[in-house]
Amino acid sequence: MKIGILQTGHSPDELKEDLGDYGEMFVKLLGDQGFEFEVFSVVDNQFPASIEDADGWLITGSKHGAYEDHDWIPPLEDLIREIANIGDPLIGVCFGHQIIAQALGGKVEKFAGGWAVGRQTYDFGGVEMAFNAWHQDQVTERPEGAVVLASNDFCENAALIYGDQILTIQPHPEFGAAFIDGLINTRGKGVVPQDQLDEAETRLDQPLANETFADQMADFFRKERA
Repeated sequence: MKIGILQTGHSPDELKEDLGDYGEMFVKLLGDQGFEFEVFSVVDNQFPASIEDADGWLITGSKHGAYEDHDWIPPLEDLIREIANIGDPLIGVCFGHQIIAQALGGKVEKFAGGWAVGRQTYDFGGVEMAFNAWHQDQVTERPEGAVVLASNDFCENAALIYGDQILTIQPHPEFGAAFIDGLINTRGKGVVPQDQLDEAETRLDQPLANETFADQMADFFRKERA
């Protein structure tokens, strides 16, 4: 099965060589699941030639807002709707979670409650899972047909599922401690309140559910669909 990774941003230059770009992080996260991958840097207007170029799709995180005026966002939304119409499996993470919701009729905005940074815990129907987060934007209105899969007190729509075809999550199962530490020092200072950055640093060594969710992502891609 071939997974097309739609890369919507780049990791900081200072971190890219050692920790990879956003597309590479998902290749590493899912690398032992038996998939073939191709990364399309849609943030640089590098789109797949056809929806037939992959069997399933994954949209990465980004420093950009889904509601911002970038020339690559409208064609990405068109592609999302095309994928939804054809029935291919689609997974979105952080910005991917948000742009899918927006493309399908939901609303994304800068959250009045501020930032979520570093390790956060989420309630998945009574099962607690922890992931690293790095976001201020949130899905504040769900599209029709989107069901909440996970939430916490800060983020109501932390993970959504649309039937058996689309799965999206606000935090980052691809971010480990080293990358969060790098973001704190490259993109956090002067942008995120310092007390939140300091607190995030104290949680860097705490366990995450990244591998568990990677298995769930792989199972979702491989799921038999009508």
